[in-house]
Amino acid sequence: MASSSSSLTTGRRTGSKLKSMKLLEVLNALEEEESGQSREEIFIAPPNNASGDFTDEDSGDEDGRRGTHLPGNVLHAFVVPEDSGSGEDEDELQLQPAMKKQKAVVEPPHVWTKRDIRPDFTSWTASDPHMEDLKSQELSPVGLFELFFDEGTINFIVNETNRYAWQKNVNLGLTAQELKCVLGILILSGYISYPRRRMFWETSPDSHHHLVADAIRRDRFELIFSYLHFADNNELDESDRFAKVRPLIVRMNYNFQKHAPLEEFYSFGESMCEYFGHRGSKHLPAGKPVRLGYKIWCGTTSRGYLVWFEPSQGTLFTKPDRGLDLGGSMVVKFVDALQTRGCLPYHIFFDKVFTSVKLMSILRKKGVKATGTVREYRTERCPLKDPKELKRMKRGSFDYKVDESEEIIVCRWHDSSVVNICSNAVGIEPAGLTNHHSGAAKTQAQVHQPSLLRLYQEKVGGVGRMDQNIAKYKVKIRGMKWYSSFIGYVIDAALNNAWQLHRMCCHDAQVDLLAFRRYVACVYLESNADTSSQGRRSRRLETESRFDMIGHWIIHQDKRTRCALCHSQTNTRCEKCQKGVHAKCFRAYHIR
Repeated sequence: MASSSSSLTTGRRTGSKLKSMKLLEVLNALEEEESGQSREEIFIAPPNNASGDFTDEDSGDEDGRRGTHLPGNVLHAFVVPEDSGSGEDEDELQLQPAMKKQKAVVEPPHVWTKRDIRPDFTSWTASDPHMEDLKSQELSPVGLFELFFDEGTINFIVNETNRYAWQKNVNLGLTAQELKCVLGILILSGYISYPRRRMFWETSPDSHHHLVADAIRRDRFELIFSYLHFADNNELDESDRFAKVRPLIVRMNYNFQKHAPLEEFYSFGESMCEYFGHRGSKHLPAGKPVRLGYKIWCGTTSRGYLVWFEPSQGTLFTKPDRGLDLGGSMVVKFVDALQTRGCLPYHIFFDKVFTSVKLMSILRKKGVKATGTVREYRTERCPLKDPKELKRMKRGSFDYKVDESEEIIVCRWHDSSVVNICSNAVGIEPAGLTNHHSGAAKTQAQVHQPSLLRLYQEKVGGVGRMDQNIAKYKVKIRGMKWYSSFIGYVIDAALNNAWQLHRMCCHDAQVDLLAFRRYVACVYLESNADTSSQGRRSRRLETESRFDMIGHWIIHQDKRTRCALCHSQTNTRCEKCQKGVHAKCFRAYHIR
Protein backbone atom coordinates (compact mmCIF):
# COMPACT_ATOMS: atom_id res chain seq x y z
CA MET A 1 0.00 0.00 0.00
CA ALA A 2 1.65 3.14 -1.17
CA SER A 3 0.00 5.58 1.21
CA SER A 4 -2.87 6.10 3.61
CA SER A 5 -5.20 6.37 0.63
CA SER A 6 -4.83 2.68 -0.08
CA SER A 7 -8.06 0.90 0.72
CA LEU A 8 -8.14 -1.97 3.19
CA THR A 9 -10.77 -4.63 3.59
CA THR A 10 -11.48 -5.10 7.27
CA GLY A 11 -13.46 -7.47 9.43
CA ARG A 12 -15.02 -4.67 11.49
CA ARG A 13 -18.81 -4.44 11.23
CA THR A 14 -20.87 -1.28 10.87
CA GLY A 15 -24.38 -2.28 11.82
CA SER A 16 -24.95 -5.39 9.75
CA LYS A 17 -22.61 -4.48 6.90
CA LEU A 18 -18.90 -4.62 6.35
CA LYS A 19 -17.32 -1.47 4.99
CA SER A 20 -13.99 -0.76 3.34
CA MET A 21 -11.73 1.44 5.48
CA LYS A 22 -8.60 3.48 4.86
CA LEU A 23 -5.34 2.49 6.49
CA LEU A 24 -5.32 5.42 8.92
CA GLU A 25 -8.95 4.73 9.82
CA VAL A 26 -8.05 1.15 10.72
CA LEU A 27 -5.13 2.25 12.87
CA ASN A 28 -7.15 4.97 14.60
CA ALA A 29 -9.90 2.46 15.34
CA LEU A 30 -7.36 0.13 16.92
CA GLU A 31 -5.91 2.94 19.03
CA GLU A 32 -9.36 3.76 20.37
CA GLU A 33 -9.83 0.20 21.69
CA GLU A 34 -9.35 -0.21 25.40
CA SER A 35 -6.22 -2.27 25.87
CA GLY A 36 -7.77 -4.42 28.57
CA GLN A 37 -10.90 -5.35 26.64
CA SER A 38 -9.61 -6.97 23.47
CA ARG A 39 -6.44 -7.79 21.60
CA GLU A 40 -6.45 -7.21 17.85
CA GLU A 41 -3.86 -7.53 15.15
CA ILE A 42 -3.48 -6.49 11.54
CA PHE A 43 -3.48 -9.64 9.49
CA ILE A 44 -2.18 -9.46 5.93
CA ALA A 45 -3.43 -11.96 3.38
CA PRO A 46 -2.26 -12.28 -0.21
CA PRO A 47 -4.71 -11.09 -2.90
CA ASN A 48 -7.69 -13.28 -3.72
CA ASN A 49 -6.18 -13.98 -7.14
CA ALA A 50 -2.67 -14.55 -5.79
CA SER A 51 -2.02 -17.00 -8.60
CA GLY A 52 -2.23 -14.18 -11.13
CA ASP A 53 0.99 -13.33 -12.93
CA PHE A 54 0.81 -9.65 -11.91
CA THR A 55 1.66 -10.54 -8.31
CA ASP A 56 5.19 -11.47 -9.41
CA GLU A 57 5.94 -7.94 -10.50
CA ASP A 58 7.96 -5.62 -8.27
CA SER A 59 6.22 -2.44 -7.21
CA GLY A 60 9.20 -0.12 -6.90
CA ASP A 61 12.87 0.24 -6.22
CA GLU A 62 14.27 -0.57 -2.79
CA ASP A 63 16.40 2.57 -2.83
CA GLY A 64 13.69 4.78 -4.29
CA ARG A 65 11.97 7.60 -2.44
CA ARG A 66 8.74 5.71 -1.95
CA GLY A 67 10.39 2.75 -0.28
CA THR A 68 9.05 -0.80 -0.38
CA HIS A 69 5.37 0.04 -0.83
CA LEU A 70 3.01 -2.45 -2.39
CA PRO A 71 -0.16 -1.46 -4.22
CA GLY A 72 -3.48 -2.01 -2.53
CA ASN A 73 -4.54 -4.61 -5.11
CA VAL A 74 -1.64 -6.87 -4.09
CA LEU A 75 -2.07 -7.01 -0.31
CA HIS A 76 -5.20 -6.91 1.81
CA ALA A 77 -4.98 -6.18 5.53
CA PHE A 78 -7.62 -7.43 7.95
CA VAL A 79 -8.30 -6.33 11.50
CA VAL A 80 -9.08 -9.54 13.36
CA PRO A 81 -9.80 -10.07 17.05
CA GLU A 82 -7.82 -12.41 19.26
CA ASP A 83 -10.49 -15.07 18.79
CA SER A 84 -9.36 -16.46 15.46
CA GLY A 85 -12.55 -18.38 15.03
CA SER A 86 -14.80 -15.39 14.46
CA GLY A 87 -12.75 -12.48 13.14
CA GLU A 88 -11.93 -14.01 9.78
CA ASP A 89 -15.43 -15.37 9.33
CA GLU A 90 -16.83 -11.84 9.39
CA ASP A 91 -14.11 -10.65 7.07
CA GLU A 92 -15.06 -13.08 4.34
CA LEU A 93 -18.83 -12.62 4.50
CA GLN A 94 -18.81 -10.04 1.72
CA LEU A 95 -17.03 -12.48 -0.62
CA GLN A 96 -19.10 -15.58 0.02
CA PRO A 97 -22.24 -16.31 -2.05
CA ALA A 98 -25.57 -16.47 -0.31
CA MET A 99 -26.07 -19.84 1.31
CA LYS A 100 -29.15 -21.50 2.67
CA LYS A 101 -29.28 -21.69 6.40
CA GLN A 102 -28.58 -25.17 7.64
CA LYS A 103 -30.30 -26.60 10.66
CA ALA A 104 -28.01 -26.84 13.62
CA VAL A 105 -27.21 -30.36 14.72
CA VAL A 106 -28.72 -30.96 18.13
CA GLU A 107 -26.14 -32.58 20.37
CA PRO A 108 -27.00 -34.44 23.56
CA PRO A 109 -26.60 -32.32 26.70
CA HIS A 110 -23.40 -32.63 28.68
CA VAL A 111 -23.66 -34.14 32.15
CA TRP A 112 -21.10 -32.57 34.52
CA THR A 113 -19.98 -34.28 37.74
CA LYS A 114 -17.71 -33.10 40.57
CA ARG A 115 -14.89 -35.67 40.40
CA ASP A 116 -11.40 -36.04 38.94
CA ILE A 117 -10.82 -37.26 35.41
CA ARG A 118 -10.18 -40.95 34.65
CA PRO A 119 -8.20 -40.93 31.38
CA ASP A 120 -7.88 -44.16 29.41
CA PHE A 121 -4.83 -43.27 27.28
CA THR A 122 -1.86 -45.58 27.01
CA SER A 123 1.43 -44.38 28.51
CA TRP A 124 4.21 -43.01 26.30
CA THR A 125 6.75 -45.73 25.47
CA ALA A 126 7.86 -44.77 21.94
CA SER A 127 11.55 -44.56 21.08
CA ASP A 128 13.16 -42.41 18.39
CA PRO A 129 15.60 -44.44 16.25
CA HIS A 130 15.93 -41.61 13.72
CA MET A 131 17.33 -39.26 16.37
CA GLU A 132 19.81 -41.93 17.44
CA ASP A 133 20.89 -42.22 13.80
CA LEU A 134 21.42 -38.44 13.57
CA LYS A 135 23.52 -38.51 16.72
CA SER A 136 25.73 -41.24 15.29
CA GLN A 137 26.32 -39.24 12.09
CA GLU A 138 27.75 -36.24 14.03
CA LEU A 139 26.52 -33.79 11.41
CA SER A 140 27.99 -30.29 11.23
CA PRO A 141 25.69 -27.20 11.26
CA VAL A 142 25.69 -27.18 7.45
CA GLY A 143 24.81 -30.87 7.36
CA LEU A 144 21.90 -30.28 9.75
CA PHE A 145 20.63 -27.27 7.76
CA GLU A 146 20.77 -29.33 4.57
CA LEU A 147 18.43 -31.90 6.09
CA PHE A 148 15.74 -29.32 5.26
CA PHE A 149 17.21 -27.42 2.30
CA ASP A 150 18.40 -30.69 0.82
CA GLU A 151 19.65 -31.33 -2.70
CA GLY A 152 16.12 -31.99 -3.97
CA THR A 153 14.82 -28.70 -2.59
CA ILE A 154 17.79 -26.72 -3.94
CA ASN A 155 17.42 -28.24 -7.42
CA PHE A 156 13.67 -27.61 -7.32
CA ILE A 157 14.17 -23.89 -6.57
CA VAL A 158 16.86 -23.67 -9.28
CA ASN A 159 14.56 -25.24 -11.88
CA GLU A 160 11.53 -23.11 -11.00
CA THR A 161 13.60 -19.92 -10.96
CA ASN A 162 15.12 -20.69 -14.36
CA ARG A 163 11.67 -21.59 -15.71
CA TYR A 164 10.20 -18.30 -14.49
CA ALA A 165 13.10 -16.31 -15.99
CA TRP A 166 12.65 -18.15 -19.29
CA GLN A 167 8.94 -17.22 -19.27
CA LYS A 168 10.11 -13.60 -18.97
CA ASN A 169 12.48 -14.09 -21.93
CA VAL A 170 15.57 -14.03 -19.70
CA ASN A 171 18.25 -16.73 -19.90
CA LEU A 172 19.20 -16.72 -16.21
CA GLY A 173 21.22 -19.95 -16.04
CA LEU A 174 21.05 -20.20 -12.25
CA THR A 175 23.09 -23.02 -10.68
CA ALA A 176 22.83 -24.72 -7.28
CA GLN A 177 26.19 -23.17 -6.35
CA GLU A 178 24.89 -19.65 -7.01
CA LEU A 179 21.65 -20.32 -5.13
CA LYS A 180 23.63 -21.37 -2.06
CA CYS A 181 25.55 -18.09 -2.28
CA VAL A 182 22.22 -16.23 -2.29
CA LEU A 183 21.03 -18.24 0.72
CA GLY A 184 24.30 -17.49 2.50
CA ILE A 185 23.84 -13.75 1.98
CA LEU A 186 20.24 -13.91 3.23
CA ILE A 187 21.36 -15.79 6.35
CA LEU A 188 24.23 -13.36 6.93
CA SER A 189 21.82 -10.40 6.72
CA GLY A 190 20.22 -11.67 9.94
CA TYR A 191 23.22 -10.60 12.03
CA ILE A 192 24.93 -8.10 9.67
CA SER A 193 22.54 -5.70 8.00
CA TYR A 194 22.87 -2.43 6.11
CA PRO A 195 20.23 0.19 5.23
CA ARG A 196 20.67 -0.86 1.59
CA ARG A 197 21.74 -4.35 0.63
CA ARG A 198 24.03 -3.00 -2.14
CA MET A 199 26.31 -1.63 0.55
CA PHE A 200 27.71 -5.16 0.97
CA TRP A 201 29.52 -4.67 -2.35
CA GLU A 202 30.55 -1.02 -1.97
CA THR A 203 34.29 -0.33 -1.88
CA SER A 204 33.92 2.16 0.99
CA PRO A 205 35.87 0.92 4.02
CA ASP A 206 32.92 1.51 6.36
CA SER A 207 30.58 -0.88 4.54
CA HIS A 208 32.47 -3.26 2.23
CA HIS A 209 32.01 -6.90 3.18
CA HIS A 210 34.61 -9.00 1.39
CA LEU A 211 32.95 -12.33 2.22
CA VAL A 212 29.86 -11.29 0.25
CA ALA A 213 31.69 -9.36 -2.46
CA ASP A 214 34.08 -12.25 -3.14
CA ALA A 215 31.30 -14.84 -3.27
CA ILE A 216 29.05 -13.35 -5.98
CA ARG A 217 28.86 -10.15 -8.00
CA ARG A 218 26.31 -7.57 -6.94
CA ASP A 219 24.40 -7.39 -10.23
CA ARG A 220 24.29 -11.18 -10.45
CA PHE A 221 22.81 -11.39 -6.94
CA GLU A 222 20.20 -8.76 -7.77
CA LEU A 223 19.24 -10.56 -10.97
CA ILE A 224 18.87 -13.93 -9.24
CA PHE A 225 16.98 -12.45 -6.30
CA SER A 226 14.52 -10.67 -8.58
CA TYR A 227 13.63 -13.92 -10.40
CA LEU A 228 13.61 -16.23 -7.36
CA HIS A 229 10.55 -18.42 -7.82
CA PHE A 230 8.95 -21.49 -6.24
CA ALA A 231 6.10 -22.63 -8.50
CA ASP A 232 5.16 -22.98 -12.13
CA ASN A 233 2.85 -20.10 -13.03
CA ASN A 234 1.04 -22.34 -15.57
CA GLU A 235 -0.02 -24.84 -12.90
CA LEU A 236 -1.21 -22.66 -10.02
CA ASP A 237 -4.29 -23.45 -7.96
CA GLU A 238 -6.48 -20.36 -8.15
CA SER A 239 -8.27 -21.35 -4.94
CA ASP A 240 -5.01 -21.16 -2.96
CA ARG A 241 -3.81 -17.71 -1.93
CA PHE A 242 -0.34 -19.12 -1.27
CA ALA A 243 -0.10 -21.01 -4.56
CA LYS A 244 3.13 -19.16 -5.42
CA VAL A 245 4.92 -20.81 -2.49
CA ARG A 246 2.77 -23.92 -1.97
CA PRO A 247 5.35 -26.38 -3.40
CA LEU A 248 7.97 -24.97 -1.01
CA ILE A 249 5.56 -25.25 1.95
CA VAL A 250 4.86 -28.90 1.08
CA ARG A 251 8.56 -29.73 0.78
CA MET A 252 9.53 -27.98 4.00
CA ASN A 253 6.68 -29.55 5.96
CA TYR A 254 7.77 -32.97 4.70
CA ASN A 255 11.41 -32.39 5.72
CA PHE A 256 10.46 -30.83 9.07
CA GLN A 257 8.30 -33.84 9.97
CA LYS A 258 10.80 -36.39 8.62
CA HIS A 259 13.59 -35.19 10.90
CA ALA A 260 11.48 -34.01 13.85
CA PRO A 261 12.35 -35.50 17.24
CA LEU A 262 9.67 -37.96 18.29
CA GLU A 263 8.32 -36.56 21.55
CA GLU A 264 5.19 -36.84 23.64
CA PHE A 265 4.54 -33.11 24.19
CA TYR A 266 3.79 -30.56 21.45
CA SER A 267 2.55 -26.96 21.33
CA PHE A 268 0.21 -25.38 18.82
CA GLY A 269 -0.26 -21.67 18.28
CA GLU A 270 -0.05 -18.65 16.00
CA SER A 271 3.13 -17.12 14.65
CA MET A 272 3.52 -13.92 12.66
CA CYS A 273 5.70 -13.49 9.60
CA GLU A 274 6.27 -9.75 9.80
CA TYR A 275 6.07 -7.53 6.74
CA PHE A 276 8.70 -4.78 6.61
CA GLY A 277 7.08 -2.31 4.24
CA HIS A 278 7.00 1.41 5.06
CA ARG A 279 3.52 1.66 6.53
CA GLY A 280 1.81 3.88 9.04
CA SER A 281 1.34 1.04 11.51
CA LYS A 282 5.09 0.99 12.11
CA HIS A 283 4.71 4.32 13.92
CA LEU A 284 2.22 3.13 16.53
CA PRO A 285 3.12 3.85 20.17
CA ALA A 286 5.36 1.30 21.85
CA GLY A 287 3.49 -1.48 23.60
CA LYS A 288 0.41 -1.32 21.41
CA PRO A 289 -0.77 -4.91 20.74
CA VAL A 290 -0.76 -4.61 16.93
CA ARG A 291 1.35 -6.79 14.68
CA LEU A 292 1.70 -6.49 10.92
CA GLY A 293 2.26 -9.52 8.75
CA TYR A 294 1.08 -12.96 7.67
CA LYS A 295 -0.44 -15.18 10.33
CA ILE A 296 0.94 -18.71 10.36
CA TRP A 297 -0.47 -21.71 12.22
CA CYS A 298 2.43 -23.59 13.84
CA GLY A 299 2.87 -26.90 15.60
CA THR A 300 6.14 -27.27 17.53
CA THR A 301 7.83 -29.46 20.09
CA SER A 302 8.04 -28.11 23.63
CA ARG A 303 11.60 -26.91 22.87
CA GLY A 304 10.56 -24.94 19.79
CA TYR A 305 11.30 -27.26 16.84
CA LEU A 306 8.79 -26.41 14.09
CA VAL A 307 7.09 -29.65 13.04
CA TRP A 308 4.25 -28.32 10.85
CA PHE A 309 3.12 -24.92 9.61
CA GLU A 310 0.40 -23.48 7.40
CA PRO A 311 -0.16 -19.81 6.50
CA SER A 312 -3.64 -18.60 7.35
CA GLN A 313 -5.91 -17.76 4.42
CA GLY A 314 -9.16 -17.02 6.21
CA THR A 315 -12.31 -19.10 6.09
CA LEU A 316 -13.00 -18.40 2.42
CA PHE A 317 -10.12 -20.65 1.36
CA THR A 318 -9.86 -22.82 4.49
CA LYS A 319 -13.20 -24.32 5.48
CA PRO A 320 -13.56 -25.35 9.14
CA ASP A 321 -14.93 -28.84 9.65
CA ARG A 322 -16.45 -31.05 12.32
CA GLY A 323 -18.33 -28.11 13.81
CA LEU A 324 -15.07 -26.41 14.85
CA ASP A 325 -13.86 -22.90 14.20
CA LEU A 326 -10.85 -22.23 11.98
CA GLY A 327 -8.32 -22.48 14.82
CA GLY A 328 -9.69 -25.81 16.02
CA SER A 329 -9.62 -27.18 12.47
CA MET A 330 -5.93 -26.28 12.18
CA VAL A 331 -5.20 -28.18 15.41
CA VAL A 332 -6.84 -31.27 13.90
CA LYS A 333 -4.75 -30.91 10.73
CA PHE A 334 -1.59 -30.72 12.83
CA VAL A 335 -2.61 -33.86 14.71
CA ASP A 336 -3.25 -35.64 11.40
CA ALA A 337 0.27 -34.68 10.28
CA LEU A 338 1.73 -36.02 13.54
CA GLN A 339 -0.10 -39.31 13.18
CA THR A 340 1.57 -40.02 9.84
CA ARG A 341 4.52 -41.14 12.01
CA GLY A 342 2.26 -43.45 14.01
CA CYS A 343 -0.91 -43.23 16.08
CA LEU A 344 0.83 -42.55 19.37
CA PRO A 345 -0.59 -40.88 22.51
CA TYR A 346 0.76 -37.41 21.73
CA HIS A 347 -0.09 -34.59 24.13
CA ILE A 348 -0.93 -31.24 22.48
CA PHE A 349 -1.01 -27.92 24.37
CA PHE A 350 -2.66 -24.73 23.08
CA ASP A 351 -4.25 -21.56 24.41
CA LYS A 352 -7.81 -20.25 24.61
CA VAL A 353 -7.85 -19.18 20.95
CA PHE A 354 -8.21 -22.86 19.98
CA THR A 355 -9.61 -24.74 22.98
CA SER A 356 -13.19 -25.99 23.17
CA VAL A 357 -14.88 -29.03 24.68
CA LYS A 358 -15.80 -30.10 21.13
CA LEU A 359 -12.13 -30.07 20.07
CA MET A 360 -11.11 -32.05 23.16
CA SER A 361 -13.70 -34.68 22.30
CA ILE A 362 -12.47 -35.01 18.69
CA LEU A 363 -8.84 -35.35 19.78
CA ARG A 364 -9.77 -37.93 22.41
CA LYS A 365 -11.43 -40.07 19.74
CA LYS A 366 -8.20 -39.84 17.74
CA GLY A 367 -6.24 -41.12 20.72
CA VAL A 368 -4.49 -37.78 21.31
CA LYS A 369 -4.19 -36.03 24.67
CA ALA A 370 -4.85 -32.30 24.81
CA THR A 371 -4.76 -29.53 27.41
CA GLY A 372 -5.46 -25.82 26.99
CA THR A 373 -6.91 -22.71 28.55
CA VAL A 374 -10.47 -22.10 27.44
CA ARG A 375 -12.96 -19.24 27.21
CA GLU A 376 -16.04 -19.55 29.36
CA TYR A 377 -18.51 -19.64 26.46
CA ARG A 378 -16.71 -22.69 25.03
CA THR A 379 -17.09 -24.84 28.18
CA GLU A 380 -20.52 -26.18 27.12
CA ARG A 381 -22.18 -24.51 30.14
CA CYS A 382 -20.03 -26.32 32.67
CA PRO A 383 -21.51 -25.32 36.08
CA LEU A 384 -18.41 -23.96 37.82
CA LYS A 385 -18.27 -21.31 40.52
CA ASP A 386 -18.79 -17.79 39.27
CA PRO A 387 -15.47 -15.96 38.62
CA LYS A 388 -16.53 -13.11 40.91
CA GLU A 389 -17.21 -15.56 43.71
CA LEU A 390 -13.89 -17.32 43.13
CA LYS A 391 -12.01 -14.00 43.26
CA ARG A 392 -13.33 -13.42 46.77
CA MET A 393 -11.75 -16.68 47.90
CA LYS A 394 -8.06 -17.05 48.73
CA ARG A 395 -5.51 -17.47 45.95
CA GLY A 396 -5.08 -21.05 44.83
CA SER A 397 -8.79 -21.86 45.16
CA PHE A 398 -10.31 -23.80 42.28
CA ASP A 399 -13.44 -25.57 41.12
CA TYR A 400 -13.77 -28.34 38.55
CA LYS A 401 -16.24 -30.66 36.85
CA VAL A 402 -15.94 -33.67 34.51
CA ASP A 403 -18.13 -34.49 31.52
CA GLU A 404 -19.38 -38.01 32.28
CA SER A 405 -19.81 -39.11 28.66
CA GLU A 406 -16.63 -37.62 27.14
CA GLU A 407 -14.31 -37.81 30.18
CA ILE A 408 -13.22 -34.17 29.76
CA ILE A 409 -12.39 -31.96 32.74
CA VAL A 410 -12.91 -28.21 33.02
CA CYS A 411 -11.19 -26.41 35.90
CA ARG A 412 -11.42 -22.79 37.07
CA TRP A 413 -8.44 -21.63 39.15
CA HIS A 414 -7.87 -18.37 41.00
CA ASP A 415 -4.36 -16.91 41.08
CA SER A 416 -3.61 -13.32 40.05
CA SER A 417 -6.67 -13.72 37.83
CA VAL A 418 -9.25 -16.41 37.17
CA VAL A 419 -8.10 -19.01 34.62
CA ASN A 420 -10.25 -21.62 32.87
CA ILE A 421 -8.45 -24.73 31.65
CA CYS A 422 -9.70 -27.87 29.92
CA SER A 423 -8.13 -31.29 29.35
CA ASN A 424 -8.98 -34.78 28.18
CA ALA A 425 -5.92 -36.39 29.76
CA VAL A 426 -4.74 -34.65 32.96
CA GLY A 427 -6.77 -34.00 36.08
CA ILE A 428 -6.49 -32.25 39.43
CA GLU A 429 -4.36 -34.77 41.30
CA PRO A 430 -1.64 -34.73 42.29
CA ALA A 431 -2.17 -31.07 43.21
CA GLY A 432 0.97 -29.17 44.12
CA LEU A 433 2.19 -25.81 45.36
CA THR A 434 3.52 -22.93 43.29
CA ASN A 435 5.11 -19.63 44.25
CA HIS A 436 2.94 -16.55 43.85
CA HIS A 437 4.55 -13.12 43.82
CA SER A 438 2.55 -10.27 45.31
CA GLY A 439 3.59 -7.03 43.64
CA ALA A 440 1.94 -4.76 46.21
CA ALA A 441 3.34 -6.48 49.28
CA LYS A 442 6.59 -7.49 47.50
CA THR A 443 6.37 -10.95 49.01
CA GLN A 444 6.12 -14.51 47.75
CA ALA A 445 3.60 -17.04 48.97
CA GLN A 446 2.83 -20.61 48.02
CA VAL A 447 -0.61 -21.37 46.57
CA HIS A 448 -2.27 -24.63 45.55
CA GLN A 449 -2.11 -25.52 41.85
CA PRO A 450 -3.92 -28.39 40.08
CA SER A 451 -1.80 -30.88 38.15
CA LEU A 452 -3.15 -29.96 34.70
CA LEU A 453 -2.20 -26.29 35.22
CA ARG A 454 1.32 -27.16 36.30
CA LEU A 455 1.88 -29.38 33.26
CA TYR A 456 0.34 -26.77 30.94
CA GLN A 457 2.70 -24.05 32.16
CA GLU A 458 5.71 -26.33 31.66
CA LYS A 459 4.92 -27.50 28.12
CA VAL A 460 2.89 -24.84 26.31
CA GLY A 461 5.68 -22.43 25.29
CA GLY A 462 7.05 -24.17 22.19
CA VAL A 463 5.71 -21.71 19.62
CA GLY A 464 6.90 -18.76 21.71
CA ARG A 465 10.41 -20.22 21.95
CA MET A 466 10.50 -20.68 18.18
CA ASP A 467 9.33 -17.09 17.63
CA GLN A 468 11.99 -15.84 20.03
CA ASN A 469 14.75 -17.71 18.20
CA ILE A 470 13.60 -16.51 14.78
CA ALA A 471 13.28 -12.89 15.94
CA LYS A 472 16.89 -12.71 17.17
CA TYR A 473 18.63 -12.94 13.79
CA LYS A 474 15.87 -13.06 11.18
CA VAL A 475 16.64 -12.45 7.52
CA LYS A 476 16.68 -8.71 6.87
CA ILE A 477 16.90 -8.63 3.06
CA ARG A 478 13.43 -8.34 1.54
CA GLY A 479 12.19 -8.12 -2.00
CA MET A 480 8.97 -6.45 -3.06
CA LYS A 481 6.94 -9.45 -4.08
CA TRP A 482 4.23 -10.22 -1.55
CA TYR A 483 5.79 -13.57 -0.61
CA SER A 484 9.34 -12.24 -0.16
CA SER A 485 9.19 -11.95 3.63
CA PHE A 486 7.61 -15.40 3.85
CA ILE A 487 10.68 -16.94 2.18
CA GLY A 488 12.89 -15.32 4.84
CA TYR A 489 10.61 -16.82 7.50
CA VAL A 490 11.03 -20.32 6.01
CA ILE A 491 14.84 -19.96 5.98
CA ASP A 492 14.81 -18.78 9.60
CA ALA A 493 12.54 -21.67 10.63
CA ALA A 494 14.86 -24.19 8.96
CA LEU A 495 17.87 -22.70 10.77
CA ASN A 496 15.99 -22.83 14.07
CA ASN A 497 15.15 -26.50 13.50
CA ALA A 498 18.72 -27.33 12.52
CA TRP A 499 19.99 -25.63 15.68
CA GLN A 500 17.49 -27.54 17.82
CA LEU A 501 18.79 -30.81 16.34
CA HIS A 502 22.34 -29.62 16.98
CA ARG A 503 21.54 -29.09 20.67
CA MET A 504 20.13 -32.61 20.94
CA CYS A 505 22.85 -34.37 18.90
CA CYS A 506 26.05 -32.54 19.93
CA HIS A 507 26.41 -32.54 23.70
CA ASP A 508 30.16 -31.93 23.73
CA ALA A 509 30.60 -29.14 21.15
CA GLN A 510 27.39 -27.12 21.30
CA VAL A 511 27.31 -23.60 19.88
CA ASP A 512 24.72 -20.90 20.38
CA LEU A 513 22.26 -19.83 17.68
CA LEU A 514 24.36 -16.90 16.47
CA ALA A 515 27.51 -19.01 16.04
CA PHE A 516 25.42 -21.67 14.31
CA ARG A 517 24.03 -19.20 11.76
CA ARG A 518 27.46 -17.64 11.23
CA TYR A 519 28.94 -21.03 10.48
CA VAL A 520 26.28 -21.88 7.87
CA ALA A 521 26.57 -18.45 6.21
CA CYS A 522 30.38 -18.54 6.08
CA VAL A 523 30.56 -22.07 4.68
CA TYR A 524 27.93 -21.32 2.02
CA LEU A 525 29.69 -18.12 0.92
CA GLU A 526 33.22 -19.52 1.00
CA SER A 527 32.55 -22.98 -0.42
CA ASN A 528 30.30 -21.76 -3.25
CA ALA A 529 32.13 -18.55 -4.16
CA ASP A 530 32.71 -17.75 -7.82
CA THR A 531 36.48 -18.23 -8.06
CA SER A 532 36.64 -17.54 -11.80
CA SER A 533 36.79 -13.77 -11.31
CA GLN A 534 38.43 -13.48 -7.91
CA GLY A 535 42.08 -13.50 -8.90
CA ARG A 536 44.28 -12.98 -5.90
CA ARG A 537 41.31 -12.37 -3.59
CA SER A 538 40.75 -16.11 -3.11
CA ARG A 539 44.16 -16.52 -1.44
CA ARG A 540 43.37 -13.69 1.00
CA LEU A 541 39.95 -15.18 1.76
CA GLU A 542 41.43 -18.62 2.40
CA THR A 543 44.12 -17.26 4.71
CA GLU A 544 41.73 -15.13 6.76
CA SER A 545 39.12 -17.86 7.22
CA ARG A 546 41.69 -20.53 8.11
CA PHE A 547 42.72 -18.76 11.32
CA ASP A 548 39.43 -17.07 12.32
CA MET A 549 38.57 -19.88 14.85
CA ILE A 550 34.93 -19.76 13.79
CA GLY A 551 32.95 -22.78 12.67
CA HIS A 552 35.66 -25.25 11.66
CA TRP A 553 34.39 -28.85 11.73
CA ILE A 554 36.20 -32.05 10.80
CA ILE A 555 34.12 -34.38 8.61
CA HIS A 556 34.62 -37.66 6.78
CA GLN A 557 35.34 -37.71 3.03
CA ASP A 558 35.00 -40.70 0.71
CA LYS A 559 38.07 -39.95 -1.39
CA ARG A 560 41.42 -39.84 0.38
CA THR A 561 43.48 -36.66 -0.10
CA ARG A 562 46.72 -35.30 1.29
CA CYS A 563 46.68 -33.57 4.67
CA ALA A 564 47.28 -29.84 4.30
CA LEU A 565 49.70 -29.92 7.27
CA CYS A 566 51.65 -33.20 7.22
CA HIS A 567 50.92 -34.06 3.54
CA SER A 568 50.16 -37.74 4.21
CA GLN A 569 46.94 -39.40 3.04
CA THR A 570 43.77 -38.74 5.05
CA ASN A 571 40.05 -39.47 4.77
CA THR A 572 38.94 -36.45 6.84
CA ARG A 573 38.79 -32.75 5.97
CA CYS A 574 37.78 -29.36 7.37
CA GLU A 575 34.30 -28.59 6.08
CA LYS A 576 34.85 -24.82 6.10
CA CYS A 577 38.36 -24.71 4.61
CA GLN A 578 37.65 -27.60 2.22
CA LYS A 579 41.13 -28.95 2.94
CA GLY A 580 42.11 -32.48 3.84
CA VAL A 581 43.47 -32.63 7.39
CA HIS A 582 44.01 -35.37 9.97
CA ALA A 583 42.22 -35.22 13.30
CA LYS A 584 45.62 -35.04 14.99
CA CYS A 585 46.67 -32.15 12.72
CA PHE A 586 43.35 -30.29 12.88
CA ARG A 587 44.16 -27.93 15.75
CA ALA A 588 47.70 -27.15 14.60
CA TYR A 589 46.49 -26.37 11.07
CA HIS A 590 44.08 -23.69 12.32
CA ILE A 591 46.47 -21.91 14.71
CA ARG A 592 48.98 -19.34 13.42
